[in-house]
Amino acid sequence: MVSIFFSASILAQQSGSIDVVKESRQILQMAEYIGVDYSEAVTNGEIANEDEFAEMQQFASLILQKSSTLQAANKADFDLRQTSVVANANTLLQSILAKSTIGTIQGLTQQIRQQILALSPALLLPTQLLAQSQVQTLFADNCAACHGSTGEGNGPLAKSFSPSPTNFTEKERALNRSLLGLYDAISAGLDDTAMRAFTELNDQQRWSLAFYAGSLAFSQSTEQHTRTDKRTATKIALQSWINNNPVQLANDHDALTLDQVAQWRANPAGFFSQADSPIATTKSNLIAAVAAYRDGNLSQAQTLAVSAYLDGFELIENNLDARDSVLRKSVESQLLNFRNVLDKASNDAQVGKELQLILQQLELVDNTLTGEVLSNNAMFSASLIILLREGLEALLVVLALITVLIKTQRRDAIRYVHLGWISALVAGGFTWWAAENIIDISGSSRELMEGGAALLAAGILFYVGYWMHSKTKATQWQQYIQYNVERHLGTGTLWGLTGLAFISVYREVFETILFYQSLLTQAVGDGSQSSYVWYGLVAAGAIIMLITWGMLKYSLKLPIGRFFAISSYFMLVLAFVLAGKGVSALQEAAVIAIAPFPFDITVRWLGISATWQGVLTQGLIMLFVVIMLARREKNTSTTN
Repeated sequence: MVSIFFSASILAQQSGSIDVVKESRQILQMAEYIGVDYSEAVTNGEIANEDEFAEMQQFASLILQKSSTLQAANKADFDLRQTSVVANANTLLQSILAKSTIGTIQGLTQQIRQQILALSPALLLPTQLLAQSQVQTLFADNCAACHGSTGEGNGPLAKSFSPSPTNFTEKERALNRSLLGLYDAISAGLDDTAMRAFTELNDQQRWSLAFYAGSLAFSQSTEQHTRTDKRTATKIALQSWINNNPVQLANDHDALTLDQVAQWRANPAGFFSQADSPIATTKSNLIAAVAAYRDGNLSQAQTLAVSAYLDGFELIENNLDARDSVLRKSVESQLLNFRNVLDKASNDAQVGKELQLILQQLELVDNTLTGEVLSNNAMFSASLIILLREGLEALLVVLALITVLIKTQRRDAIRYVHLGWISALVAGGFTWWAAENIIDISGSSRELMEGGAALLAAGILFYVGYWMHSKTKATQWQQYIQYNVERHLGTGTLWGLTGLAFISVYREVFETILFYQSLLTQAVGDGSQSSYVWYGLVAAGAIIMLITWGMLKYSLKLPIGRFFAISSYFMLVLAFVLAGKGVSALQEAAVIAIAPFPFDITVRWLGISATWQGVLTQGLIMLFVVIMLARREKNTSTTN
């Protein structure tokens, strides 16, 4: 049988028809099978079961043959030459023949699996399992005849098979069995055993059976996971939960004990909890909003629709933007406009139609996010853009304040600005920690804080810009310095600088942390992909430092009149941007209504959104600027 298998594989290689995914998944499956069942074949250096021992040798031979074939194929997207898979496979076979310890065998099989998984394309992961009652029925209909009704491997047909069907309730063996291994066994069967491929089942049914079989060795608990345990566990990507066995998960994540991992395996529904998935949160809140609307509770419907966006979709916007920005814009627009549909009573047909359209779009989002992982370059780019986009505005405000103080010969006051932005970083970090461990900060509360802070900062910056514009003439500035600097930059004003620096930075910090957390959950593999997130963060930091150096160096060389002219326009532009973003944030929090503009003029980095409220607010600022410039021109003409 082995010879026939070798011949078939050689012919497949010669014809150039090697299925890398299928072959690599079979290697993963057999390596895990050996790691789990070797203890049944060899005990204390002696053969405990001849059939099992022969099977171990056969599977190890197949792993060696398949990995050698894949390495020889030299596929660009699956190059085993840079790994030790073939060498480990050879060592594994020799170790089995030498009747080595279970620890040695499991160490080798784990190394093979980890290296194969690092090269393998990402799985199309399940988004929801079947209901428990449906899965139990599915297990009874398809698995109980061999594995028994409770999964103990004692079904009516069990005695006629060698090797015997798996006993899913054996905890020691289950601790070394991954959900991926179970899924592959269900999907493709297991060579030279009675385990056939259940190709007649759809993907959701097979995943549901895999999670169910993987839970049987662990005692199910009705107790809720603690808040900390749940937060820690749900930060681990579902891909990692599926690829690795409980022992590996506990070893790779210091924050989780083996008992906690086992508890999660015992309660697989927790992997798909609505509170843990932004997309699921969006869907469930939208459905609940429509239910409240049909019950006549329009206020509750609005609240749920707001939460659907802020507590769900917004958290994955950056990740989606890196893959499909058009889809991101479309869903964002639909979610925001859906509130207007919910505003009108007795509009059930339109509400139902809009809901179905949004749910269809969210399915596309889910498939886009789970169908393929972000590449390393995309991880880097997304990380770079997050920090640049969120941090640049705050940085520019702080730098503008510092340069003005230096130019006005008040270097002693710079420490107040430093106190403001440093306090904001500390407060942002504490807020994030508190949200993780003590309290829940809703998306609405976050947007209220950001929107209010943005509008306050915009007002202050507009005033500062207007004031600086009035001092663009050197003679006016010298007169101001002589009579007013000491008086106006008193204690109250200095603390006002601290407050402005704090507001400008704090409003960005917490959201930036949330976006990075969301981005890190997209990293797959052995954790190396996460490093590209940090590379992007460091690169963005370097760019920001370069901007800081350039502004400080060249702005201070400008003549006083030109410096104040450029700085005033700079402040006014920042006020324009922050006003637009403040209005958008308050619209997202449902504090300000949303009236769509006739056509899309959205420019996110300028804070321009396609709503009448945002356009009018920023238009008003532009009108003030025009009036200010006209008055200056008139005063100049009069003086001349």
